[in-house]
Amino acid sequence: MSGRVVALTGGVGGAKLVLGLTQIMPPDQITTIVNTGDDFEHLGLWISPDIDTLLYTLSGKANPVLGWGREGESWSFMEAVKTLGGADWFQLGDGDLALHVLRSHALSQGRSLSNITRDFAQGWGIGVHVLPMSDRPVPTFVQTDEGELPFQDYFVRRRCEPVAQAVRFDGAEDALAAPGVVDAILSPATEAIIIAPSNPYLSIDPILAIPQIRAALQQTRTPIVAVSPIVGGAAVKGPTAKLMGEMGVSVTPATVAAHYAGIIDAMLVDERDQPIDLAIPHAAADTLMNSTEDKARVARDALELARRVAQ
Repeated sequence: MSGRVVALTGGVGGAKLVLGLTQIMPPDQITTIVNTGDDFEHLGLWISPDIDTLLYTLSGKANPVLGWGREGESWSFMEAVKTLGGADWFQLGDGDLALHVLRSHALSQGRSLSNITRDFAQGWGIGVHVLPMSDRPVPTFVQTDEGELPFQDYFVRRRCEPVAQAVRFDGAEDALAAPGVVDAILSPATEAIIIAPSNPYLSIDPILAIPQIRAALQQTRTPIVAVSPIVGGAAVKGPTAKLMGEMGVSVTPATVAAHYAGIIDAMLVDERDQPIDLAIPHAAADTLMNSTEDKARVARDALELARRVAQ
């Protein structure tokens, strides 16, 4: 594919797909729109988990064992916090602190999240355009059987144990897309838009909840392909399957496709979930992304499906 590609992404699965895209096309032809519904303030620092996961992955600094944070991390800061009785349920590694401290300082000086993220990416030699979905905080809240919980309390502190009933994105209806987001979606140079195999309800829905972004996705003529986060009737990582079950929907690619109805034109499903009956064009492939070659293969299959839809 000779044109630009836009990817909607969040979490580890999304970062893997974007890394795969960089293996098959020039990084500067890729624009990512990253979920910031997970962002929150902790110990006085502004944390942007999905942005940081993508930055670490694309710069070769990601921790392949934990699946989050930096490789070769140390934990002296957290150990000191614990001895002083501070909140230690959200782990901040010593190296990881650099992004949070610099981001928080820059925000306090009036700089925007998109501007700060651009500088981080450039500083680490990342050619991909990394855009937050919005410069305004749009925090995710999960309604559970124990009441409404901020996302990180539900996801990290409580390890997704409460039964989820609904999800909302505070302030999304009034939030504007970050600079460059709508332009990337509507650009004639964009030949494919890929929705990564991220959690549809917790990672992609916050992006779609921004009215300008949803409207642009509905307006564009560029083919939009979602990569199913379901593999063999289960989620590869995270609470996707648990959340779907608690919300009373089947854990299938068809459910995800229906959830994205009106947005996507096609879906890449895992071969383990065949046969499948979808109302939109689809293709089957091995969508597990373990090696670099796997990530490149899935990215290539997604773009090939977009190319077919465009014909």
